[in-house]
Amino acid sequence: MIYVILGIIACIIGVISGVSLQKKRYAAEIAKAHQEASKLLDRARVKAQKETEKINEASDRQTSDYKESIEEELDSYQADNATRQIRINQRENGLTQTATRLDQVHQDLSKRNNELSELKQSIADLKKQAVDLSKERVETLEKRGDLTSAQAKDQIFDQLSQDLMREKDIELRYQQDEAAVNAPKIAKIMAVDAIQRGPVDMPREHTEHTVQIYDNSTKQKLVGRDGQNIRYIETLTGVDLVFDPDDGSLLHVVTADPIRREIAKMAITNLTVSKQINVQSIEHQVQAAQTDVMNDIRKTGEQTVSSLHIGWMHPDLIKIIGRLKYRTSYGQNVLNHSVEVADIAGLLAAELGLNVKLAKRAGLLHDIGKAIDREVDGTHVELGVKIAETFEEDPQVINSIASHHGDVDVTTPIAHLVAAGDSISGGRPGARSESVEEYVNRLKSLERIASSKRGVRESYAIQAGREIRIMVDPRKVNDQQNAELANQVKDEIEDELTYPGKIKVTSIRDFKAVAFVGVEKKKAHRANDGKNCQGQFKNVGFRQKEM
Repeated sequence: MIYVILGIIACIIGVISGVSLQKKRYAAEIAKAHQEASKLLDRARVKAQKETEKINEASDRQTSDYKESIEEELDSYQADNATRQIRINQRENGLTQTATRLDQVHQDLSKRNNELSELKQSIADLKKQAVDLSKERVETLEKRGDLTSAQAKDQIFDQLSQDLMREKDIELRYQQDEAAVNAPKIAKIMAVDAIQRGPVDMPREHTEHTVQIYDNSTKQKLVGRDGQNIRYIETLTGVDLVFDPDDGSLLHVVTADPIRREIAKMAITNLTVSKQINVQSIEHQVQAAQTDVMNDIRKTGEQTVSSLHIGWMHPDLIKIIGRLKYRTSYGQNVLNHSVEVADIAGLLAAELGLNVKLAKRAGLLHDIGKAIDREVDGTHVELGVKIAETFEEDPQVINSIASHHGDVDVTTPIAHLVAAGDSISGGRPGARSESVEEYVNRLKSLERIASSKRGVRESYAIQAGREIRIMVDPRKVNDQQNAELANQVKDEIEDELTYPGKIKVTSIRDFKAVAFVGVEKKKAHRANDGKNCQGQFKNVGFRQKEM
């Protein structure tokens, strides 16, 4: 216990001694801090004094600089004021001089105004005298000529009117004669230009009437048991399906309707590809082919009308135009032919200053009747006119359709352009095709018909059978018989042959009479006596007829 108390006492004594030592240490640190603070204050005072001196020096320097700049600015202001004062004095002098000049000008103007007033008065007096003299002259003329001024005016106007009418008639006759002479040349140039700028030769789309079936099992499925499937296809499509006897894989689609043919071909092709041939698949494929063909017809019509830029057209009429895609004439696709005619007619209309859009519209619709001529009785011209009237087309378009084959008279210039475009598109090389055998037979038939006539020496079918030239013996055929011969050949060709477009029949009668002066030339004349009447291509006794 005593040790514990002693320990406690020792701890207390230690604490007290530690606190006293700590106080002493703190007092020493405080004294040291006071010393350092006094030193810092001294240094701060010295630094502040130096800074104050620097600031004072800088302010003094700035004050002196500002004073100098102000003095310089005042000097410049004084100089400017002096300059301005000089200018003001100069302007005052100029104004004084101007005022003096204006006063002088005012005096001059007053003087000239007085002179002008005197001149006006003298002019007025002269005018009055002139009017009086004119009245006296008119009165004198009327008394001496027994004719009033109104009557004299009427006589002058009548004479001028007669002279003008005469000059007008002369000028019109000259213009008509010049137009008649230049019209063929201008028409030829315009036609050539339209051909070069219009139709674009494209590979001809041959119309296929057959479907190739290479797989024998597919062929058996297509035929079906006892031919049920193929007869069902014929019933749905309205065509006749016949296998080629020489080639069993070749199936002929026999029908006069090109749209039915296309539907049947598409349906059979899809069936052979799918190889699932039964009643349900046949019905499905035929319906799908009908839908595809109808959509293609509508799309084709819309693209054609849009590409020609001919304005709005009835949707049903657009579908009829699309049907022309599957129609051909002498191997030429009717839709491509109609587009060519529209382009050519539009180019010619642009050259002549006519309505280009209307000309293209008439050219596109001129063969529209061929789209339904296999389904409705009547010629394609009659059907085309009915279609155009049904859809309320322009009368010029209707006349172009009705007259492009000469069935009715042409009443509008656009109808002439459409007829020209139709002839150019159908007659240009490569537009229409026929077999070589038919081509050769047609040429031989033309020459045979011409050569069978009395008095014909030679005959030639030229221009791919579009013209037949006949050379006659001038000793056996006179001019009147020559004309009758051309008509006879024309009528016989119409009765016996089938021909595309137009054939020109040209009969040529050439007679030469040659006489020589001198013995040697007479001998030469006798030697060539039998050759004087040989036919030449001369425009003597020239007769021609067109079909």
